[in-house]
Amino acid sequence: MKAVVCGSFAYDNILSFEKAFKDHLIATELDNINVSFLCDSLRREFGGCAGNIIYNCSLINCNAIALGTLGKDAQPYLDWMKKNNIITDFIKVIEDSYTAQAYITTDNQSNQITTFHPGAMQYSNQLIIPDDQSIVLGLISPDGRNGMLEHTKQLIDMKIPYVFDPGQGMPMFNRDELIFFSDNANWIIMNDYEFKLYNEVTGINYKDITQQGKILIVTKGKDGSVIYDKENIHNIPTKKISDAKDPTGCGDAYRAGLIYGIMNKMPIEKIGELSSALGALKVSHYGTQNHTLSNEIKKLL
Repeated sequence: MKAVVCGSFAYDNILSFEKAFKDHLIATELDNINVSFLCDSLRREFGGCAGNIIYNCSLINCNAIALGTLGKDAQPYLDWMKKNNIITDFIKVIEDSYTAQAYITTDNQSNQITTFHPGAMQYSNQLIIPDDQSIVLGLISPDGRNGMLEHTKQLIDMKIPYVFDPGQGMPMFNRDELIFFSDNANWIIMNDYEFKLYNEVTGINYKDITQQGKILIVTKGKDGSVIYDKENIHNIPTKKISDAKDPTGCGDAYRAGLIYGIMNKMPIEKIGELSSALGALKVSHYGTQNHTLSNEIKKLL
């Protein structure tokens, strides 16, 4: 039995700005921005939501496959995944497009500005989730708009429970579409800002979600996360990182812990503890796929 992670694969171009964005923006001129951030470092990393999640799944021996698209520049990423024992059978190469590209600038307050070109991600709807009775859990994470809709419908048709993780993809969908995703999901995960946006667009709050028997997870960065179910509100702390290096991909690491916990029927508090520990481990490393399994994580598995 395994999980399927549907989402994006991308090359992340990560820049570090050693000052604060807010010191270079004029509050009254936000509709007239012409600003340049001089960054001290640039790294190119393997990324994308599905790429990051499946990497973390491989670290913790979570039985999962990833479904997504790469472009004609795919080979380095495919080689990296094979090196890390990640199954690539369900990843399609789109030969007339480039792999999705993210340009992520982080300031010294851990705020981020991201520019994203979807590239091959736009063709993810060409992929079909394998219907071989082996998949027991799905995760819908940011991807091409049509791909997210189609893969959700496929999971519903196959009666496979799934986690809805709209992330940065939320603005692509209208109110009815967001309600479609969440009404049919068993678990919903968003960061604090995303959930506020979701609530503003749909009018749905955490009580509306949990009264339907669903579980809602809201992550809050260094302030931990909150897991809501029908009976309780679970406040999950996160480990304090004295030498935080890079928040990029922290949420994706958290999601791998969520998948593992659901698959292994762990109690909610233990799922939160594992997920939070994976997120903290990622923050202590540069890039989204450069950390290795720690003894602390091993004890939680």
